Amino acid sequence: MTFSVSYVELDGGGACLRLAGELDLSTAPELTAAIDRLTAAGEIRVLLDLTDLTFCDSTGMAVFVRGDNRAAADGGWLRLTGANGRVERVLRVTGLADVLRYEPESVDPASRSAS
Repeated sequence: MTFSVSYVELDGGGACLRLAGELDLSTAPELTAAIDRLTAAGEIRVLLDLTDLTFCDSTGMAVFVRGDNRAAADGGWLRLTGANGRVERVLRVTGLADVLRYEPESVDPASRSAS
């Protein structure tokens, strides 16, 4: 399966990247580039919608953490939503679900405290 990243602007500000397919060593640079473009454009609140992500290895997890660190350096955040199956399990087992304040059904985390 291929990997894709699509951009959606959130109501009330912020951006959402919808991920689909397999996020691994060969596709992680595409997500890194998308996050870098958003943060370079001044976007400091980024939601990653993982609903259609079918696989994520440690390289993909590292991209999530790097993206959150970059956004946090500018006073923002990167959050995750919509993971299911193996992807959700990996988030929980690794502890990233807590670190990145993962909420399975959150549409816009701006409605709750992001600090």
